[in-house]
Amino acid sequence: MQPAGPARIACSLRKTIKESEMNIVRITMGALVVASLAAHLHSAQAQTPEVHRTDLASHDLSVPGREGIQVRVDFDRGAFAPKHSHPGEEIAHVLQGTLEYRLADQQPVRLNAGESLFIPAGTPHSARNVGTGQASELATYIVTKGAPLVVPGK
Repeated sequence: MQPAGPARIACSLRKTIKESEMNIVRITMGALVVASLAAHLHSAQAQTPEVHRTDLASHDLSVPGREGIQVRVDFDRGAFAPKHSHPGEEIAHVLQGTLEYRLADQQPVRLNAGESLFIPAGTPHSARNVGTGQASELATYIVTKGAPLVVPGK
């Protein structure tokens, strides 16, 4: 049996207030979930490992049409340099960390700090930081003067 008069109004008002409070709670919880997801996505994007290149030197060589270029390449932990090639030879010397190189269809080659690798002209290759921290290489190129240094792989 429902209460009559003022008691009925008070009961109805309490029910309305409770529903309003629940709606506020639902809206607040929804906003918190959205904010949490946005923060998680932002931090995941901020943590994407990158490869950073610093050009160090570039000089014409005594061989006509050729130039020598030296570059420092820094790899964040887990960073990957996708398949590419160069219009000339490359000698990669690992300065820090551990890098894994894949040349054309050959087995992967893993180099630690202090080790070097010769990469023939036009050979498609990739590199990945497989160590537990930063990795860096000193790349020396003998390439065709004026040609793009990096040719994306296919």
